[in-house]
Amino acid sequence: MTSNTAETKQAGSGTVRLAANQYGKAENHVVRVYRDSARHSIRDLNVTSQLRGDFELAHTEGDNEHVVATDTQKNTVFAKAKENGIESPEQFLLGLADHFTSNFDWVTGGRWAAEEYGWSRINDHDHSFYKSAPEIRTAVVMRNGDRDIVISGFYDLTVLKTTASGFVGYPKDKYTTLPETEDRILATDIATRWRYNTTDIDYDATYKRVKEIILETFTDHYSYALQHTLYQMAEKVIASVPEIDEIKFSCPNKHHFLYDLERFDIDNPNEVFHAADRPYGLIEATVARADVELDERDWIGIAGFC
Repeated sequence: MTSNTAETKQAGSGTVRLAANQYGKAENHVVRVYRDSARHSIRDLNVTSQLRGDFELAHTEGDNEHVVATDTQKNTVFAKAKENGIESPEQFLLGLADHFTSNFDWVTGGRWAAEEYGWSRINDHDHSFYKSAPEIRTAVVMRNGDRDIVISGFYDLTVLKTTASGFVGYPKDKYTTLPETEDRILATDIATRWRYNTTDIDYDATYKRVKEIILETFTDHYSYALQHTLYQMAEKVIASVPEIDEIKFSCPNKHHFLYDLERFDIDNPNEVFHAADRPYGLIEATVARADVELDERDWIGIAGFC
């Protein structure tokens, strides 16, 4: 038994090496209330902090000298919410990156992420709110040495239009049953992320502008397919916001099938539909500025397509 254990350790030390790694405290739900006057305001973030750097001995030798405890990272999130405030999710995450990389020499970077939940005032009340944002805002900051990558976005924004959409001209084989249509419901849950080319930006104002462009564009054209609409939305964001170099979309096609009422001798001129939740088409695309060279490593740490 002793001999086998020694052989295993020797084999392991010669055949493997530690590659990419990170660690931290996930989903620290922090609510920051501003009470500077009788009219309060709030920011509601779910924050994840993960550090990268010289942590090899913690993995290979069990030496924790460089391990900044995940509990310390949790406490730092809440402390910085008070000390620095939350100007925007992106600025808050950049502040966490500054703290950890400046206070611990061996921490060379990391990944900091946040989801933000929006609140609105009840009847313009000074200190009463209801959860109001239809989407969940997202932000990710990744620091690699002296380079910061800031990626913003949102998900779960459900949109629908009752006409000005169709789907025709697709190839057909013996398994094709879907009829062509030039007038259908188009509905989707928008999930999107975009990458900034600068950190010198008003993140809240830009977020609001990008969301406005996406919603405006969803309405302003006849859609030949969900792919067509995603491209239109992405193209207008890139054209309108010079601080964004690329944007990704991941959108399910929330199918609405015209319900067969003819069997009951009832006319149904595109008025009554069955909303099917699954299976569904899943459309994903990246659109980038034409003169910018892309690096997929910028998106390491983003789960799924976006």
